[in-house]
Amino acid sequence: MHRRLFLTSVLGASAAVAGLSACAHGSAAADTEGAATKPLADKVPPGTSLKVASYQGVQQLQFRLARLPALPFTVSSWVNIGAGPDVINAFRAKSLDLANNAGIPPIQAHYQGFDAKIVAINITRKPNYLFATKPGSDIRTVADFKGRKLAFSQGQAQGVVLLRALKQAGLKYDEVKLVPLTSNQFLTALQSGQVDIAPLANSQAPAYLKQYEGKGAHTIPTDVVDLLNLLWAPVSVLADPAKAAAIAAYIPQWAKGQVWQYEHPDVWNEEFYVKTQNLTPEQARGISELANKPLFPPSWDEAIKWEQETADLLAEGGFVKKFDVSSLFDHRFESFAAKAVPAEYRR
Repeated sequence: MHRRLFLTSVLGASAAVAGLSACAHGSAAADTEGAATKPLADKVPPGTSLKVASYQGVQQLQFRLARLPALPFTVSSWVNIGAGPDVINAFRAKSLDLANNAGIPPIQAHYQGFDAKIVAINITRKPNYLFATKPGSDIRTVADFKGRKLAFSQGQAQGVVLLRALKQAGLKYDEVKLVPLTSNQFLTALQSGQVDIAPLANSQAPAYLKQYEGKGAHTIPTDVVDLLNLLWAPVSVLADPAKAAAIAAYIPQWAKGQVWQYEHPDVWNEEFYVKTQNLTPEQARGISELANKPLFPPSWDEAIKWEQETADLLAEGGFVKKFDVSSLFDHRFESFAAKAVPAEYRR
């Protein structure tokens, strides 16, 4: 089993820096406590801009189809980026200010010594991933993973879904062979037989099965849930009062866009899955039927508990060192998503 060693976290090691000069410099050593406690501005200052992640153009499409009001700031670039490791690299390069990921990338960033915080949360109650086998596989259950080669992306949602599934099945990490890959390598690894199993998003499975089901590939659904769909940003961005205000203005739109998508599956199927992903209407309907109802919690208590369990699970495997995940949450933004949506979408 391959285990990746991490740099010792520097979270909290930065010296406190007072005043706006720290915000202006945008240093990675920004005062993390200050960034999480300074009151947010009521309005976004003129001239403010953000670089926002929008993997496969989902955010712009949601906003356009839902006819949401114009954002009170400029999106200088919609960055087509989604995978956690890529997002962290973009944060470091200052080519990205705000991203949409699962719960594990912020943990990964912490152990790489990069300071970032979670600013919005959408709870997912149904599985977003299932396990796909290579062609010709005889694997039928997670218990059959014993001794097999499993695609493992430590810094992405797929990684924690795999670890939780193994734990649920009573398998120890040294009873399987974890092959370190990033999620964009999973399909190629399956097709070539480099791995026996890879976790795929529900939206990826139809296309894979269409091509390889006739050759003996199949999927193994589980009830393992990746609970968190979140927005997060570097502390250096959050320490900038103008950018923090822009993020506060973005969060309600982000929440409303997801609600609109959930309430208009037929339109979304056609405009996104069929027109941009080249899926058939039948495949698109199958994906939408598995979609999670968006749930934006007024309190982050459950999310923090789940994030702690995730970090502890990684620590048990020797992938990271144990730490208190509460440092990853910027509570200034806690209520914004919930307040933006109808009561049925609050949790």
